[in-house]
Amino acid sequence: QVQLVESGGGSVQAGGSLRLSCAASGRTFSTDAMGWFRQAPGKEREFIAAINWTGANTLYADSVKGRFTISRDNAKNMVYLQMNSLKAEDTAVYYCNAGKLRPVVTGIGSIYWGQGTQVTVSS
Repeated sequence: QVQLVESGGGSVQAGGSLRLSCAASGRTFSTDAMGWFRQAPGKEREFIAAINWTGANTLYADSVKGRFTISRDNAKNMVYLQMNSLKAEDTAVYYCNAGKLRPVVTGIGSIYWGQGTQVTVSS
């Protein structure tokens, strides 16, 4: 059974940092892209960041560029999201996903999703 499990969420003050982790199990994702989305209350799920299978190429939403960094460890089947300079508007449930690059970025198609982890940023 394939699973993606996020961790590392929590509450932090504006300007603070958090590091999210996503552990994949059930199969290896070393040749797949992986990414992060988030969904704030009352809003649609939005793309945050993606990383290709080698880790050499990354893509970010404009809203997080320069503040968030995505990375991966294929040996551990993990993907990470380092979030710095957090703002109140970053408050959301964060989801990781995995699959081919285009579906990972668009959130549409045959991809795996985690169950999400809550990030709350207080101003």
